[in-house]
Amino acid sequence: MDDKRHHRGAVNPGTVKPSYVVSKPSKQVTGGLEFRNLTYTVIKKQKVGGKWVAEEIDLLHKITGHAPKGSITAVMGPSGAGKSTFLDGLAGRIASGSLRGTVAMDGQEMSPSFIKRTSAYVMQDDRLFPMLTVYETLMYAAEFRLGQSVRFSEKEARVEKLIDQLGLTNARNTYIGNEEVRGVSGGERRRVSIGVDIIHGPALLFLDEPTSGLDSSSAHSVIEKVHDVAMAGRVVILTIHQPSHRIISLLDNLIVLARGHLIYQGSPKGVGTHLSNMARNVPKGENSIECLLDVIAEYDRSSFTVSALAGYYYTKVKPPSLTKDKDIDISLVSTYSISRGMDIGSAGKMALRSPSVMQMHGEACISVDIHGEASTNFDSSIRTPRRKKGGAGLVEAFNFTPMKSSISPSYVESIEVISSNESTPHGSDCTVNESDYFYKNSSKRHALDLGPKFPNSFGKEVLILIKRNFENIKRTPELFLSRQVVLTVMGAMLATMFLKPKADVQGMTNVLSFFISTVCLFFFSSNDAVPAFIQERFIFIRETSHNAYRASSYAIAGLITYLPFLFIQALTYFIIVWFPLNLRGDFYYFVLLLFVSLITTNSFVVFVSSLVPNYIMGYAAVIAFTAIFFLFCGFFIPGGSIPVYWKWMHYISTIKYSYEGMIMNEYSRSVCYSFDETGNCALNRSQILTSLSISTDKMDKWVSLAYLLAWAVIYRIFFYVILRFNSKNQRK
Repeated sequence: MDDKRHHRGAVNPGTVKPSYVVSKPSKQVTGGLEFRNLTYTVIKKQKVGGKWVAEEIDLLHKITGHAPKGSITAVMGPSGAGKSTFLDGLAGRIASGSLRGTVAMDGQEMSPSFIKRTSAYVMQDDRLFPMLTVYETLMYAAEFRLGQSVRFSEKEARVEKLIDQLGLTNARNTYIGNEEVRGVSGGERRRVSIGVDIIHGPALLFLDEPTSGLDSSSAHSVIEKVHDVAMAGRVVILTIHQPSHRIISLLDNLIVLARGHLIYQGSPKGVGTHLSNMARNVPKGENSIECLLDVIAEYDRSSFTVSALAGYYYTKVKPPSLTKDKDIDISLVSTYSISRGMDIGSAGKMALRSPSVMQMHGEACISVDIHGEASTNFDSSIRTPRRKKGGAGLVEAFNFTPMKSSISPSYVESIEVISSNESTPHGSDCTVNESDYFYKNSSKRHALDLGPKFPNSFGKEVLILIKRNFENIKRTPELFLSRQVVLTVMGAMLATMFLKPKADVQGMTNVLSFFISTVCLFFFSSNDAVPAFIQERFIFIRETSHNAYRASSYAIAGLITYLPFLFIQALTYFIIVWFPLNLRGDFYYFVLLLFVSLITTNSFVVFVSSLVPNYIMGYAAVIAFTAIFFLFCGFFIPGGSIPVYWKWMHYISTIKYSYEGMIMNEYSRSVCYSFDETGNCALNRSQILTSLSISTDKMDKWVSLAYLLAWAVIYRIFFYVILRFNSKNQRK
C-alpha cells in the first residue's frame, strides 16, 4: 500500500508556513452540506409509580455542523447515539414536521423531497435481486435513473466505466446470489449497492454502515471506492462502527454523537487534541477515537450524562471531573450547571461573551468572538491532500456537476448564520471556505428546475419493469412451476374422482362438489405469490425513495407480468377436467372464469402481502381470509339463508362469484338434469338454481364474472395505495 495513502495530510515540520500564507491548490472544490439545530423529538411512554407517563425525548438535540464537498464525513458514536437517525434526518427520511432545523446545500435550504431527488442512500442491507448479474443490476439502475434523454449506448458505456471503477470487472457476469445461489462476495455486493445508487451522479451520498458484516480487507476496499467518489467533489456522509486504522486514514471529517448530542466534529486527527484539552490524554499506542468513546461511556453512566461533553464542544467549558475526590472546582461546576440549565445554543452564547473561545476544528482552532463571527485564523482546510491515484475518475468520467437546491419553508427554521471570506491557511486539493456553508439570510432564495420528477415516462417504466420481472422469472422458474404442478396434479385427481357424473341428484351433488373444490384450489394455491412482494419490498422502497419509477408502474407491471402465466395455468386445468366430467356449459366462459379467478386471487394475495411484515404472517392472513370467504360463499348455506347481519360477508367473498358463475354456466341450458324412476324430469335448471339461491337469468353469469374482475381491480388499487403511501422508508 502506498505510504501516502496511510499518512494523508502529514506535514513536514520544517515546511510549516505562517497562518497568513495560503498555498495554491491545483483544483478547488468548495461548498457542501450545512445543517443547523437539527432536533428530532419522539414521545416515549414509561411506567412511573404504576402509571404510564408520556415523556418527550430528543433523539437528536440541536445538532449543528457541516459536511464539505470532496471529502468523507463519518458519523460515529456508541449504540443509541442517534447515528442512523441523524443520517435519516439529513437524507430527508424523517417525515416533514417531525424534524426541526435547517438543511442547506451550497448555501440554499433544501426540503426533504428535494434532498431525495438530489441524493442517494445506500442502506445497511444489500437489497438486490439475487438472480441478476452485476452488469444487469447496474444496467437496470441506469435505465431507471438516467431516463429516456440518455441514449442506450451511453448508458452501457457508463455502466462499463462504473464496473471498472468499482473494481467489479471480474464479477461482471456473476449473479448477485443469496443463501441458496452462490454469487459475488460480500464486499463486491456492497460495491454493487453503491454503484446502483451513484449511477445517476447524485450530489449527496449517504451510506448507513457500509462496512457492516464485512471483513477488514473488504471493508477497506468499500471505503476506498467511496473515497474515490468523494474526491470528485461529492458530499459523502456515512455512519461507521469501529473502523480500522486503514479506514480512519481515508476519513476526512468526523462527527461523534452520543444520546443525540454532538460531542465532536472535525478531523479524526484532532480527536487527541480535543481530549487533551479536557485533561484526557490518549495513552501511547491507543486509538484516540476509541478513547473518546470510552470517555463518552463514562459520562453516560455518571450523573452528569453526555450533556457535559456536548456543552464542552460548544462552549469550551470543561466538563466536571468524574474523580471521586471531594476537592472539585466549585466555580467549574457552577459554570457548567448554569450552562446545562440552558440549551446548547444558549450555553454557547453565554460562553462566547468571553473575549475569545477556541473551538477545535480538525487540527486547528476557530477563534469566535461574541457575535459568532470567525476570525482570521479559521482553518477551513477540511480536505487532506488528494491521493495521486486516479480516484476521481469514478465520478468525473460521468461529468457530474454540483447541484443547487430548492426551498421548503415548512422544513426549516429562521436562523442567524456566520459568514467569512477567509481562505485556507493550509494547502489541499479540495479547499473549503467557511462562507461556503453559512449564509446570512434566505432573501435570495430561488427555485431550481430539476426537470421532470421521474426520469422515464409511465409507459417506459412499465416496459423496463416487465423486462426485469421476466428475467427474474426465467431464472427462478419455480415461481411459475410450483402452481402449475399443483394445478395439474390436483386437476387430474379431481377429474378422476368425479369422473363422468350421472344424471341424477348424486351426480349433480358431485358436480357442485367439483366446482367448490376447484374454486378453493385456485384460491389456496395462490399462496405462492405471498413471498413475491415481501422479498421485493425493500428493493421497491430503495428504488422509489429516489423516484426511480412510480408506484403505479410497479403495480401495473407486476399484473401484466403474471397474466400469460395465469392464462397458461387456467388453460391447462380446463383441458384436464372439462372432458372427463362431461361439463355442459360454454367452454370459453369456463376458461375465462378460471383465468379471472386466478387474477383476482393473485391480486388479493399481493395486496395482503403488502400489509404484513413477513411471509409467515402473510401465509396465515391469506389462509384465514380464504377460509372466511369459503364459509360465506353460499356452498354450506345458500345465500338466501345467511343471516342478515352476515350478508355483507357473502357479497365481499370473491369465492362466491367464481362458484356461482360456474354453476350458472353449467346449468344454463333448458334441459333436464335428473330423472325420477318413472322417467319424468326431477330437476331442471330453474329448480337447481332456485334451491341454491342463485339467479336463473342466463346473463347473470356474466354479471358474476364482472364482479369478480371488479374485485381484482379493487385489490390492485388497494395494493397501489399501500405502495404509494405506506411503503416508505421514512421515520414518522
